[in-house]
Amino acid sequence: MLKNTVPINTIKITEKAASKVKQFANQKSMSNFGLKVSVKGGGCSGLTYVLDIVDNHEKEDKVIKSSGIEVYIPKKAFVFLAGTVLDFSDGLNGKGFEFYNPNAKKSCGCGDSFSV
Repeated sequence: MLKNTVPINTIKITEKAASKVKQFANQKSMSNFGLKVSVKGGGCSGLTYVLDIVDNHEKEDKVIKSSGIEVYIPKKAFVFLAGTVLDFSDGLNGKGFEFYNPNAKKSCGCGDSFSV
């Protein structure tokens, strides 16, 4: 597990996750893009992570640059995501983005939902 050493006023994208985001953007033929990271109600623990590659951010989004990627976080979601590290795993135990969120008090087995 990745140790979370990110200041609470930001989030971090690892180089491996950034590389995967760039790969997905390339597949969509997007030269200018950012990663929208948000949460929505649902999932087995109460809140679900949402990732989307977008061409621009909303006016109210917090914009953070990490590992060469612009990350857009809606202000309402930032309270749940501050201090989070986003990584990518392609190991034997599964493939996909992984969130290491210091705000999560409980998360489900798949890692896609959490509660605070």
